[in-house]
Amino acid sequence: MASSLTKDSAGTAPGSEKTFFGHPRGLATLFMTEMWERFSWYGMRGILTLYLVAAVLDGPLEGRETLAAAIYGVYNALVYMLAMPGGWVADRLWGARKAVLVGGIIIAAGHFVLAIPNNAMFFVGLLLIALGTGLLKPNISAMVGGLYSGADSARRDAGFTLFYMSINVGALAAPLVVGTLGEKVNWHLGFAVAGIGMTLALVQYVIGGRHLGDVGKLPPTPATPEERRSVLRKVLLWGGIAIVAVLADVVLGTFDIEHVVNVMAVLGVVIPILYFATMFRSPSMTAEERPKIHAFMWFFITAVLFWMIYDQSGSMLNLFANGKTDRMIGGWEFPASWLQSANPAWIIILAPIFASLWVWLAKRNREPSTVMKFSLAMLLIGGSFGLMALAGAAAANSESGKVTVFWLLGVYLVQTLGELCLSPVGLSLSTKLAPAQFLSQIMGLWFLATATGNALNGWAVKLNAPMGDAAYYTMWAIIAALAGVSFMLASKKIRALMGGVN
Repeated sequence: MASSLTKDSAGTAPGSEKTFFGHPRGLATLFMTEMWERFSWYGMRGILTLYLVAAVLDGPLEGRETLAAAIYGVYNALVYMLAMPGGWVADRLWGARKAVLVGGIIIAAGHFVLAIPNNAMFFVGLLLIALGTGLLKPNISAMVGGLYSGADSARRDAGFTLFYMSINVGALAAPLVVGTLGEKVNWHLGFAVAGIGMTLALVQYVIGGRHLGDVGKLPPTPATPEERRSVLRKVLLWGGIAIVAVLADVVLGTFDIEHVVNVMAVLGVVIPILYFATMFRSPSMTAEERPKIHAFMWFFITAVLFWMIYDQSGSMLNLFANGKTDRMIGGWEFPASWLQSANPAWIIILAPIFASLWVWLAKRNREPSTVMKFSLAMLLIGGSFGLMALAGAAAANSESGKVTVFWLLGVYLVQTLGELCLSPVGLSLSTKLAPAQFLSQIMGLWFLATATGNALNGWAVKLNAPMGDAAYYTMWAIIAALAGVSFMLASKKIRALMGGVN
């Protein structure tokens, strides 16, 4: 596939080095690696909650679904939290090239462990995938940036846009393939196929490595021997405390997966608070920079709420698709996990339109400010759960207890519109508001917003069972809408804190 998409770059003589759609040839290597890695990730993600309910957890269906959704949220949170130390390993110890390779090997191992029909091993597999993704995900993006050293910003942005498409191509295909095998044939076969996808990513990453040059080979700021020893001591200390706590819980016979859910939810709140506190206490922060960090705090809190709602698509909405959505085509019922392909499909369709729209509005001095884009994102994500509330009420009043699939397709469309207003905008905003000495921390905090939102979902989704679908989704729709309106009303104050940043 990669070779068929290469061509001679404009302005180069025939026979010279080939490019990938006019971009560095190494981008093809990273594109294919990311595509297959996302295939493995979204394939596993598409069936994870369904498998937990069907084959791992015990008890009444309602209780299993609630716990499965909580585990899913905690798992997502762990992945995003581990991206921060994963970035440190690449920057200070190994370099991005090795971090991506090692991370990919660990991810593949995790998927194959999931393929083993053993419930205890299943959670080991999830931990391995989280560790591997923490190493791979932040560093492969950093390598894309390394390919454009010295290039103009427009060319770099175009390269990242092309790379971004690899994520959605893999995410679109994965639930269709892995979901079909997992739900219709065998759960563990589905996990194994996800592992094969990751293996393909590794094979082509190694083969195509020659096109990456020196990108990512060395850590940019190598840690001193003392720094390595200090970090190792901290890892062993906190890792040991965690292991001892779990073992004590098991030995006492009091271990419950709810304990992990609760710990992760607390960490999701405590870690960003500590990060912000550290920055505000720093003597290097100037009076001009401090208001910008205050502004970023409001964007961070809003993003946490957005991702809390948005990332329930893989848990609560997936369970709704499985039990309360009519998925019959003729006499055949298609897998519930197929609907997890809706978001990447909408992204592929709408992302170029949004990119063109912002440019078109900017040329006419009518582009909404970042504050207004965030407000719109919250109104849209609230609207998506407003639709879910209607769908839940319709299912409850239906003789079959199910609704048409178009409800969820509409929900995913509205969520995607909200995502396009918040996700790329927030990433760009983080780089603009961050003081130079805190750039890495601010970028880490932006991704940590997703982790915090998912960690809090470990508690939030428990409200669904006692409240019922209609009331539960209505509650979140109202909260999101109020947040969007409040952000809009406070736009002048927030923009004043932002200084000259738009």
